[in-house]
Amino acid sequence: MSNRITSLFNIKYPIIQAGMIWNSGWRLASAASNAGVLGLIGAGSMYPDILREHIQKCKKATSNPFGVNVPMLYPNIEEIMDIIVEEDVKIVFTSAGNPKTWTNWLKERGITVVHVVSSVKFALKAQEAGVDAVVAEGFEAGGHNGREETTTLTLIPMVKEQLSVPLIAAGGIATGQAMLATMILGADGVQVGSRFVASEESSAHEHFKKIVVDSKEGATQLTLKELAPVRLIKNKFFNDIQTLYQKGTTPDELKELLGRARSKRGMFEGDLQEGELEIGQISGLIHEVKSTTQIVEDMISEFRDAVKRIESVKL
Repeated sequence: MSNRITSLFNIKYPIIQAGMIWNSGWRLASAASNAGVLGLIGAGSMYPDILREHIQKCKKATSNPFGVNVPMLYPNIEEIMDIIVEEDVKIVFTSAGNPKTWTNWLKERGITVVHVVSSVKFALKAQEAGVDAVVAEGFEAGGHNGREETTTLTLIPMVKEQLSVPLIAAGGIATGQAMLATMILGADGVQVGSRFVASEESSAHEHFKKIVVDSKEGATQLTLKELAPVRLIKNKFFNDIQTLYQKGTTPDELKELLGRARSKRGMFEGDLQEGELEIGQISGLIHEVKSTTQIVEDMISEFRDAVKRIESVKL
């Protein structure tokens, strides 16, 4: 399976394992890379020295390409970027910030740069900034999301119409059928997050993995748009947010409720009541924890079966 994405990253399949905070450590990234896709370490939940440790361990665990995802709104960004260069990481995905800030700096040092967006407007800004590819992430996605609420099925063809660099689809993709659907709409590859949360190698707490596989349709909702839109599982913390909204809240009150380290508390430490549980709508289709290798094999098998079904359709 060869196309612009496999060629860009030198991988077997056009699939990227998303670099998610508290989920995407070196074990998941190296397992994904060893399975023939691009593994990403999620730097957003790591202090600089921890990131360096994860990069070094990932290098020892795989000889295949891997990258680092860097949300640019986090502190220590300069130190993080320096570590990426010092450790000779060749692929960086940036998000949550202006791509012009770091794209040229990274590319001057021989690094392939991809930026994550949620709209056509920001896809074009990323392209103008000189990125090598764009991830367009639909409203279905877990974690921090776009305010536009544009779904993947709508977003991908609209971005494709305007973009010339390779396009990676994200949001609501956990199966080979969804992978094929987005590629038919114009994507060159897919980025998969939630499905890899429920993997054996994910650094997420086992309690969080269990609530993901137990989730049903409607278990998640986008909230906190006044601060930074985020899709969460509906738990006690989520309900506390809704209570504030019903009373007529302010951004400061929301910040006070959010406090610090809510996402770590939920996803990494397993507090299912008071923690922030970030996952996509597709969690309703994830029914068991599997190895990363099995997840990739399943997606490729489903993709190939779906291609055969499409080829047999007669109009």
